[in-house]
Amino acid sequence: METSTINCSEVCVNGCIQPDRCQNQAHVESASKFISETSLDQMHEMAEAARRKKLTAPPVWVIPDWQD
Repeated sequence: METSTINCSEVCVNGCIQPDRCQNQAHVESASKFISETSLDQMHEMAEAARRKKLTAPPVWVIPDWQD
């Protein structure tokens, strides 16, 4: 299988089948770096700020595009 044609969410359910050519390796490395360099208190503050921002945002109306 070629890396560009693999759907990891379906194929790699029980573990990565191509760990040496994983297309998500960059994301794993950046997430690991963030976790190791960021304190739990900082993560909590970031989550709380995002929650407050979402609560104060105006409602977003989704109007479906009806096509007859």
